[in-house]
Amino acid sequence: MATAAPGRLVQAGPEGGCGGSVASGRLWPPAVEHVGCPERVDSAAPDRFGAGGDAPARESPGAMRTGEGRDDPGKLLRGPEQSRQANFLELFFDLVLVFALKGVVDRVTPDLLDSDLAIRWSSLLYAVLLALPLLWLWTTTVHITSRFDPRHQGIQVMVLVSAFGLLLMTTSLAHAFIGRGLVFAVPYVVLQVGRPLILAALVRGHLPLRALYLRSAAWSAVSAVPWLAGGILQDEARVLLWSVAIVLDLVGARVGWFVPHLRRRAISAWALHSGHHLAERYQQLLLVALGESVLAVGTTYTVLPAGVGNTLGLVVAFVTTILLWRIYFYRSGQVLAEAVTMAKDRDSIGRRTGAAHMIMVIGILAVAVGAEVVQERPTAGVLPVWLVMILGGPVLFLLGRIRLERVVFDRVSTRRTVGIVLLLALAIPLLFSTPLVAATAAALVLLGIAIADARQAGRQPGEVPTPSG
Repeated sequence: MATAAPGRLVQAGPEGGCGGSVASGRLWPPAVEHVGCPERVDSAAPDRFGAGGDAPARESPGAMRTGEGRDDPGKLLRGPEQSRQANFLELFFDLVLVFALKGVVDRVTPDLLDSDLAIRWSSLLYAVLLALPLLWLWTTTVHITSRFDPRHQGIQVMVLVSAFGLLLMTTSLAHAFIGRGLVFAVPYVVLQVGRPLILAALVRGHLPLRALYLRSAAWSAVSAVPWLAGGILQDEARVLLWSVAIVLDLVGARVGWFVPHLRRRAISAWALHSGHHLAERYQQLLLVALGESVLAVGTTYTVLPAGVGNTLGLVVAFVTTILLWRIYFYRSGQVLAEAVTMAKDRDSIGRRTGAAHMIMVIGILAVAVGAEVVQERPTAGVLPVWLVMILGGPVLFLLGRIRLERVVFDRVSTRRTVGIVLLLALAIPLLFSTPLVAATAAALVLLGIAIADARQAGRQPGEVPTPSG
């Protein structure tokens, strides 16, 4: 072990090289942003375990460095040199998410086109019920890789197992409510219960951090009952039980996984510890969702006979994707990292940022499903449930984007609010149109917002974030 600056240790590789090689015991190379031999920071600093408004637990620096009879959780934590960019393993996990989101679109679209009225409307619930566990699994995984060093062998194995679990869940989507329910539920339960227990064991030398993961495992164990019971049952019973299960998961996280007699609030579960890493990961989540929408509509267009209607639908879908990208990144998405860095309450900003992106991604999935309907029935008479997807997707996206602007600039976006009102007002006249016309109208509303943003950028090229927390 080579000595660096005071308080720092450098892992020496073979022949004096950098750590992260095979000889270092790691499965994965360091992130691409590292140049030379990245120093591995001693993680004794107490603010590594908590941030923002939550009072972090205080450990003796000597105890954290030497362990003094305990395990040393500090060696598992991210160092400052890793805090800005996702590494290759995290991006690999995102590739599996693309497949998962496309699976949701492929599962919902046939039901939306079914001749049975009940099946068509049920597809709306199915879309949310299948998307939320996948996105929640991504969220909990990204918080693990944000807190812990993804170059550590144990964390790498955890991420790879999580990716395989996500893959298994996706393979069951086509028959998620009529069979193969356990193929969807069991990987989810194993990951959501097992990972916190493993992390609690790894950090048992730091009691508040250990308590955080024990509380999380306890709530996940409770929600595991309806998840597994729903996997055994079918049809309406499965839908009901899984709805209860995902609500338990989300509510538990919202209340900090409160468990009586277990230490609470010493460490925040959702604080954005780095102003850059998690902000960048949420940006990448949006890009993954947008990429999935392009993949879905492009794949459908490839297998259908090319006609004027679905070709125009392809153009409208691609333009809509560009507009959603543009509206997201101006300006709140672009300066999110700076807002997180400036925020006083990182626990609050972390929760609200995550919720905003969840809403936007579900909106993008709805847009993708609407684009599939346009491909299949571009000139047919529009059905109300189709209109819910075609117009509701942009509405959900704009609602999430408004929430994000509230986080970053502590204001409500007037342009996006007006866009929502226009989309809702167009719903009645568009009932007498076609899916292609409805999708075009939604794209024009988004285009208006993007143009207004561009004009604002011309008048006010730079703006400093003023986060609400």
